[in-house]
Amino acid sequence: MKKSLLAVVLFSSALSSNVMAQSNIDSFIGGGIGYQTDTFKGDAKKHSEDASYQLRAGVIINDHHRLSATYGYKKDRYSIEDAKVKHTQNLFLASYDYLMPVTSTINLFAGPSMGVSHDRISYSNAGAQSATDFVWGGQVGANIQLTNTISSDLTYRYLDQNYNQANTRLKATEQVVWSVDYKF
Repeated sequence: MKKSLLAVVLFSSALSSNVMAQSNIDSFIGGGIGYQTDTFKGDAKKHSEDASYQLRAGVIINDHHRLSATYGYKKDRYSIEDAKVKHTQNLFLASYDYLMPVTSTINLFAGPSMGVSHDRISYSNAGAQSATDFVWGGQVGANIQLTNTISSDLTYRYLDQNYNQANTRLKATEQVVWSVDYKF
């Protein structure tokens, strides 16, 4: 956990140190909703899928560099043989996006993400197991500036997971998220 947190801090610092010297910095805060699927291997070989909810905040530097911190939440219920299973996930991510202008109001973006994921899996016949693990991956998408202060994103994100408890391994998380941000 400490190594993961240190990696997130170092990643964010390295990305922001050179770019923060620039003068045009806009802050933003926002939220999103989307679809998330998690790929499990091992005894619980399954795709867990459900709605994903996100809150995020960050800065846009010189209209081309976006640094953001994101909290994501997802809960899903499914069955494996005789057991009812509940999977809850809390994601804490630091991301960088390079914004590539297409028009004066539309940008395409791509960049890396890393952070930690706290996953809890509860089985009706065997109790619960949970762990907090390092995650990393990336995202691509499109951003449209609706007004001077409101923008919207459509994002696809892939995250590699390291959750491995009691013959259950969470291999990857994929998300498609629509979000709205307020810039100030």
